[in-house]
Amino acid sequence: MFAGYDTTASAMNWILYNLGHHPDIQARVHEELDGILINPDSPVTTEDVRQMKYTEMCIKESMRLFPPAPVISRTVNEDVVIDGYCIPAGTTVSIVIYKIHRDPTQFPDPEVFDPDRFLPENVNKRHRFSYIPFSAGIRNCIGQKFAMMELKIIVSIIFRRFRVESIIPRDQLQLVAEGILRPKHGSLVKIFPRTK
Repeated sequence: MFAGYDTTASAMNWILYNLGHHPDIQARVHEELDGILINPDSPVTTEDVRQMKYTEMCIKESMRLFPPAPVISRTVNEDVVIDGYCIPAGTTVSIVIYKIHRDPTQFPDPEVFDPDRFLPENVNKRHRFSYIPFSAGIRNCIGQKFAMMELKIIVSIIFRRFRVESIIPRDQLQLVAEGILRPKHGSLVKIFPRTK
């Protein structure tokens, strides 16, 4: 349970940070949410969540740039040869998700925040393990569908009522990976009530 709360909080921080730096993309999120959630006080339904396609793309792109768990470790059960190197059984291997998500062959201009990377036609062009914020295979996160639904609901609650501006420029952002990826000095944002 702890891992789920901490990683979701980290992901939400990075979503606010990224959308706060991209008002044009944030405006598209506002537009989508305004079209789905007509009454700002009505609860979000499962059907509403299913319709949040662009919002989901923004969440995924935030988790690509800033995966909540930037490094995972696995123990090799049997000898494995990769690129001519033998990794013996019993070895613990660290998988640096943060670096995998920045592979320019899979993600051109990898430091650019671009939710369109997650349009179906773009996803289909990539290796299936090029994007693994929830790990992959038999040890993947059992709560990933719940986490995505939870993030969409939180994003919809915030962004149907507010506009966000990030304060810390990307070139001044310092990261700390202590199990969870965090901004070293916090993430400052300004929040403004939306007017229609």
